[in-house]
Amino acid sequence: MATIVTDCGNSPQLAKRLARKLRAKYSPLTISSFPDGDIYLKFNTNLKNKKLVIVQSFQPHSDMSLFDVIWAAETAKDLGAKKVTLVAPYLSYMRQDKRFNPGEAISSHIMAKLLNNSIDKIITIDPHLHRIPKLSKIFTIQNQALTANLVIADYIQHHFKNAVIIGPDWESYQWAERIANKIKVLSSVFRKTRHSSRKVTSKMIKPLEIKNKNVIIVDDIISTGHTIIEAAKKAKQHKAKSITAICVHGLFVENALKKIQRSGVKQVLCTNTIQKPQSKIDITDLIVKELKR
Repeated sequence: MATIVTDCGNSPQLAKRLARKLRAKYSPLTISSFPDGDIYLKFNTNLKNKKLVIVQSFQPHSDMSLFDVIWAAETAKDLGAKKVTLVAPYLSYMRQDKRFNPGEAISSHIMAKLLNNSIDKIITIDPHLHRIPKLSKIFTIQNQALTANLVIADYIQHHFKNAVIIGPDWESYQWAERIANKIKVLSSVFRKTRHSSRKVTSKMIKPLEIKNKNVIIVDDIISTGHTIIEAAKKAKQHKAKSITAICVHGLFVENALKKIQRSGVKQVLCTNTIQKPQSKIDITDLIVKELKR
């Protein structure tokens, strides 16, 4: 059965890479709007009896990304597609995984419910799994959460010498420790105290000599950058030779990059789950392997 690869506007480069590796046809969607703002969506290839892979990171514009995916998936099935797989390298709405305050929407559950009704399988990279331990707790369709740990580890091994890996908080230490173990370097973690969404302080709680070392701060998501900034300040106080921040998902909101660089971080890198100039670490092969299963 032939495979068609498309995207909804956020991930065309990744979609094209996947299509080449899969030896599948890449066919971009036409997405625009009517004068009143209603969405207009059109496929430009025959989908009857085909497998469709929609590649769409839910950034930027997470709301419209979700909406576009649902529109595309429903249209594809109506046009006769046999199976619709969503590759969402970055999956939004996962962090609102409980009702923190009375009256709040539990966004992760609502997002999953909408996708359960529209697609047949979802593949994502390092989703925010905290109070929800695995995707199958909210997705009733086929689901696969991949990790970029080994890809990041390989990148660090080939581009950095005399390195140590730092997790900026306990939640991120899982990434730091696994990556460090893979490339056989030392790792440590900072205890993060969050005073507000924009004010964070950190303290190293696992002693590690980082003087004259190339410090790599590793996290799953860099959003506002405040967690990275506090960790960088501590690394700088310990006389690190250089400081690099690497994440899976680079959101970089509220001028995060400029603020991080001012804190002493030499460079900020991320994977291409979200396409940015800093997306130097390619996760294409990781996704291809899963799609070929």
